[in-house]
Amino acid sequence: MSTAFSESSGSSGFSVSSESSGSSESSGSSGSSGFPDPRPVYARATEQAVALIKTVRQEQLTAPTPCSEFDVRALLSHVVGVTRRFAVVGEGGDGLALEPVAGDVADDAWAAAYDEARTRAIRAWSADGRMRSPVRVPWGEVPGWQALSGYVMETVTHTWDLSEALGHPLELDDELAGFALGVARRVLPEAERDASRPFAAAVEPPAGGGVYGELAAWLGRTPLAGR
Repeated sequence: MSTAFSESSGSSGFSVSSESSGSSESSGSSGSSGFPDPRPVYARATEQAVALIKTVRQEQLTAPTPCSEFDVRALLSHVVGVTRRFAVVGEGGDGLALEPVAGDVADDAWAAAYDEARTRAIRAWSADGRMRSPVRVPWGEVPGWQALSGYVMETVTHTWDLSEALGHPLELDDELAGFALGVARRVLPEAERDASRPFAAAVEPPAGGGVYGELAAWLGRTPLAGR
């Protein structure tokens, strides 16, 4: 089952309604423009991700993840590579010219590499005008706030993937998962999906999995313990 995100698939058909903001308290609003402002949510999501990456031990790098094509090392490479690509998009460059992998990072430098990439991305997307401007991402040309909402979904879901692989060393923020789930249900409203979608069909959420379990299940993921 392929559960990697659209960054690696290049699939199109991704759009986010302004109603997909989840908790208005956590997402805020971008002035009078009417769309939810995902910038503070993205910052929180990346803070959570880097805290989790800092817990990774060398012997865990070859451990499996819920993304069947990634072990922990490959997942970290993907997360860093995608974040670098997203920073370039925010800076006005051609992010799609970059591969969504980071092959230049040493095994003891994943946290530093991700922290650098996320800081660059947050800075690149800080201007209000960037939220309204169209940008080109793997799923098409969309307003900046839609692109950033999609990357929140990606970041939060891959954080769950990594947490599963590591044995859940940190408690994850449910508000972030709620926002990501709102986005996921907007962009993938149907539980059944064909091969044109970069996600498997939704599965039954695990008992006691909470909102992260719901998010993972909606995106076709199953906990490692349930396989």
